[in-house]
Amino acid sequence: MLSFAVAPSINSDEVVRKIVKFLRQKVGKKGVVLGLSGGIDSTTVAALSIEALGKSKVLALIMPEDGSTPPVDIEDAVSFAESKGINYRILNITDATRCILSSVASKGNKVAEGNVKSRIRMLMLYYFANSEGRIVVGSSDRSELLIGYFTKYGDGGADILPIGGLYKTQVRQLAESIGIPSRIISKRSSPCLWDGQTAEGELGISYEQIDGILTMMVDMRMKKEEIARLLGEGGDALVDKVVERVHNNAHKLRFPPILKI
Repeated sequence: MLSFAVAPSINSDEVVRKIVKFLRQKVGKKGVVLGLSGGIDSTTVAALSIEALGKSKVLALIMPEDGSTPPVDIEDAVSFAESKGINYRILNITDATRCILSSVASKGNKVAEGNVKSRIRMLMLYYFANSEGRIVVGSSDRSELLIGYFTKYGDGGADILPIGGLYKTQVRQLAESIGIPSRIISKRSSPCLWDGQTAEGELGISYEQIDGILTMMVDMRMKKEEIARLLGEGGDALVDKVVERVHNNAHKLRFPPILKI
């Protein structure tokens, strides 16, 4: 891929200022609850929430599942929460997952089962939001939102998305600037809905490539054929991967259609 086909660099200080202001305006005096996975997105969102609201207003839920959540992710999430002095709870979703999958006589579809896990986590987040008067802060970034790489009514269920305007590669830049541990930044991105899952492995394309194509397609409004030509050999296949996901998952970003009577 050509070197210019990347998401633009950001002014991290300015982005932090804007996100902090955004959080303060939208959250007000309420507290927030967020899922802390030990990954770059949720850790960055947690750090920004602490900066904006203070540690007493931030509750982190660490929601592992036996067999799919790497122990290092739990360790990193706990370590980060304790280093920042925020309240956190570890809520294992294994029993809830097994109960639901048993109730529906699951046939072993790993995508459908993975989405169940994501939606269980959403239920837990909204339980604490409802019971404690908090707002659910989501951690989806712009790359994930545009290609639909999130579970509808799962990790896509949130009241506010502070980093939803940043591509994944820009989130990495921001994370480095605000001191997110390098061990977290260097991890291969994954929703960890099944053992061994990685985002780029499932997508079949790197986030650097995704962000470059999205930048040209969405921000620069370039045509598919023009982007493929600029990318050179193999560009058609890469662009098709991104375009197909954007089109097929566009419904995830829209309110359900309503028939006007």
